[in-house]
Amino acid sequence: MDALIKSIRPNKPTDAKTPEARPGELDPAEFLAAAVRADQPRPSRAEAEAAVRTLLDYIGENVSREGLLDTPRRVVEAYDELYQGYHQCPAEVLNRTFGETAGYDDFVLIRDIEFTSQCEHHMMPFYGKAHIAYTPVERVVGLSKLARLTDIFARRLQTQEHLTAQIAAAIDEVLKPRGVAVLIEAEHTCMSVRGVAKHGASTFTSRFTGMFRDNPAEQQRFLSLVRGPSR
Repeated sequence: MDALIKSIRPNKPTDAKTPEARPGELDPAEFLAAAVRADQPRPSRAEAEAAVRTLLDYIGENVSREGLLDTPRRVVEAYDELYQGYHQCPAEVLNRTFGETAGYDDFVLIRDIEFTSQCEHHMMPFYGKAHIAYTPVERVVGLSKLARLTDIFARRLQTQEHLTAQIAAAIDEVLKPRGVAVLIEAEHTCMSVRGVAKHGASTFTSRFTGMFRDNPAEQQRFLSLVRGPSR
C-alpha cells in the first residue's frame, strides 16, 4: 500500500501566459547552519533524566525497580545520538568540492541512501531511502557528502515533506547546480504501529529545482533510474 504525496494546487483555470507558481522558499537558517547555537540555553543532563523518570511514572511504571534504574540515563544518551543533527552544520558538509570532472555535464544520482528520522508529531521513527540527483556546474561534491547531508537533517525532529525540501534547498543553495531532484520513500511507525496501524504503507515525497523542475523529460529520466533494477 503506497501513498503518493503531490503538491496541492487550486482547482481553477490558469492562464497559459501565467508562469506556474514555484514552491515556497525555505529560510536559509533552516538548512545552512546548525540548529542549536553553542550559547543557546538548554536543560542540564540531570534535568533531562528527571523528565524521563516523569514519563515512566506517567505510564504507571515503578521507576525504582532494577530494570529501570539506568533507563533515564540510557534514554538521554540515545537522544544525544538520535538528534545529533541539531548540532551539525549542513553547509559545511557541502563546502568542499572537486573541479576535475573532464567536462562532465549530466546529472549525478545517488539512490538508496538509507536513513532513520523521528516524526515531530509523535516522536516516533520513520525510516526509508532517499534518492538524490544534481546537475553540477564545473565542480562536484564528494558522493558521501550527500549521504551525510541526509543524515544531518534526518537526525532532527522532522516531517517527511520538510526533510525532502531541506535536502534539496541545501544542495541548491550551496552547490548552485543547474538542478536538484530529491525523492524520499519511507514507512512511518506513527502510522504502522499506532493509530490506523497499517504496516507496510509507504509515503513518497519529491522536490525538483532548476532543470528537473522545468523539464519533465529530466524528471522522468531521474525517476526511471531510481526505479531501475538494483544490482
